[in-house]
Amino acid sequence: MGESQHGGGWRVLVVDDEPLARANVKHLLAQAPDVTAVDECEGGRDAIACILETRPDLVFLDVQMPECDGFDVLREVGAERMPPVIFVTAFDRYAVRAFETHALDYLLKPFSDARFRDALERARRQRAQGKNQELLRHLSALLEQHRPPPPPAEPARSAENEPVERIAVKTGGKVLLIPVEELDWCEAEGNYVVLHAGTRSPMLRETLNQVERWLDPRRFVRVHRSLLVNVDRIRELEPDVDKGWVVVLRDGTRLRLSPNRKAAVEALLRQSF
Repeated sequence: MGESQHGGGWRVLVVDDEPLARANVKHLLAQAPDVTAVDECEGGRDAIACILETRPDLVFLDVQMPECDGFDVLREVGAERMPPVIFVTAFDRYAVRAFETHALDYLLKPFSDARFRDALERARRQRAQGKNQELLRHLSALLEQHRPPPPPAEPARSAENEPVERIAVKTGGKVLLIPVEELDWCEAEGNYVVLHAGTRSPMLRETLNQVERWLDPRRFVRVHRSLLVNVDRIRELEPDVDKGWVVVLRDGTRLRLSPNRKAAVEALLRQSF
């Protein structure tokens, strides 16, 4: 593969959120005598840190990953610091055209052993020919094409979709008005939603989706498909098993954060954790 910054052999990084996909690439790399070290990452954030710290000679980079995808990795590392990269993707032919247009190599899942060997051999030739500057231009052009769009302007709210200030709950022949500012969290329970507001927990015959539509999305966030939380009541976030998180409210209530809801909480907090 040409001279490596890690001595005689090449150090390769495999980035994919699917364990079987990583195992397949590592198995094929084990058959290449000039690859002497293989690292792996299951997500984009870990990949960014690994690339900047270990400076691998070649990266197999999955394009579609949750939270931080392949393009996010490129943007964070920067084209000028990115090692040679072979993109691994399940994109359709239209998206793949972007890699072809910018003369960047890719493996389209599922790929054959022969196609993998061809990509590896191409990486060998490019390194031997010293095409680092050419790679930089190609990566820069790809990033320019895939620049994230600006956030859409918030539509003007009509009176109909303005957040409500109080929720009316029929109970014991009366109508109880719960001020939204007193609402701590909401919990779906069968055909009802339990409104937790301090010491009161009235049950509203409604769906959680409807309650969510009534509330201000800048103050309330779904942490689970059956849980809606007032962000102002969150005291802290604690790590849970399997790299998960628990939302701890000011009153000590502990609510599990679903992995697929983490991005929404981070967006509302405008911070990553």
